[in-house]
Amino acid sequence: MNTEAPACKPNGRALLPFLVFVAFYLGLSLQAGDFYRVPMPIAFVVASAAALFLGRPHSLEKKIDVYAASMGEPNIMIMCMVFILAGSFATIAKGSGAVDAAVAIAQAVVPARFMLAGMFLVSSLVSLAIGTSCGTIAALVPIAAGLVKPLGVDPALMVGAVVGGAMFGDNLSLISDTTIAATRTQGIEMRAKFLANLRIALPAALAALLLYAALGRGTAELAGPAVGWRECVLVTPYALVLLLALLGMNVMALLFGGTLLSAVLGIAFKRTDFWGALDLVGQGTLGMSETLIVALLAGGLLGMIRNNGGIDWLMRKIGAAVRGVRGCELGVLLLVFAVNLFTANNTVAIIVAGPVAKSLADRFGAKPERVASVLDTGSCILQGVIPYGAQLLMAVALAGGAGVTVGAFPLIGRLYYQALLLVAVLVAIALPRRARAAA
Repeated sequence: MNTEAPACKPNGRALLPFLVFVAFYLGLSLQAGDFYRVPMPIAFVVASAAALFLGRPHSLEKKIDVYAASMGEPNIMIMCMVFILAGSFATIAKGSGAVDAAVAIAQAVVPARFMLAGMFLVSSLVSLAIGTSCGTIAALVPIAAGLVKPLGVDPALMVGAVVGGAMFGDNLSLISDTTIAATRTQGIEMRAKFLANLRIALPAALAALLLYAALGRGTAELAGPAVGWRECVLVTPYALVLLLALLGMNVMALLFGGTLLSAVLGIAFKRTDFWGALDLVGQGTLGMSETLIVALLAGGLLGMIRNNGGIDWLMRKIGAAVRGVRGCELGVLLLVFAVNLFTANNTVAIIVAGPVAKSLADRFGAKPERVASVLDTGSCILQGVIPYGAQLLMAVALAGGAGVTVGAFPLIGRLYYQALLLVAVLVAIALPRRARAAA
């Protein structure tokens, strides 16, 4: 079956379904005074119906073909596979005692008042080393959720510290997809982009670290639990996941291996049996069902918006408004924001916006390493705050699986690193600098 629709001219009306989504979800939530009242999948169904109704003058069958093809796009399918494996790993790790062991070790080693800052720092270093925010979130959110009750901290604050650190590493890591995409589209070496990016991200990270340290000062001190050899053995699934990630193993292979090891240890330590382990893995998979549905519906909706010319219209409007070096960098930031908003994938957003950003940089004499760092930073800022992005979907689902309720919008309000990073990139753009000689 041919699911390709003819090319469409840039069209601002193609963005209306996204506005329907925002109005429906955010509007009803504000009216109810509760962000848990409106199921996000229903909001995407309503917006998707609007996309099919407002789409180009093709038959409904053709529009549905395009929508379905967008749902099944490889990036969406890979995301769903990661969600499934992350849910399985998180649930079996909790059932086998790995999460409890990791929480006990964390409480024994890190003072309670520094736990928030510690989670942000660890998440930053892990993500920087492995180059994937989703892998970092999958490994650390269950541990962070386990610390919420004994420390008495705001769940959104604790989970937000992990998500913020994960986006720091995703932005800077030399093996991150976003770094590779940003440097390739701008034709520069990774080292040049890293150094330019570090000047933006490091001040924001240090400010976030100090903020989390200050926010944790009121946390009651707890007597560290006794930690023995059993805890050290039970925590090995997390240690193995992080170690192999440092060696460059695929995130899906990591999560599968962690799931298998957790099951073996749970059976060996009599925390569960064979059938119980299978049940836990099944529960973890089913526990990600809402997340999977949102990812598929978002893929279909955003694919319709892209197919109907919405992204091309945004790129043309932003490109036409650019003036000068500062305007160029600000235009690139807004461009990658807009594309990321409608693709929900920061790597794809950079690939789509990158060629336009390079043309603008060549035209106005902006330094390519600066443009690459703005591209990467902007994509990580927005990807780390949109409620239908993989990072927040996974964080909310994994926290829920660990028994901690965290809503997407309350979590967004606690994403302090992303807010500080936005300030840092805007300040960097505003500061005076020399333009390179235009070719």
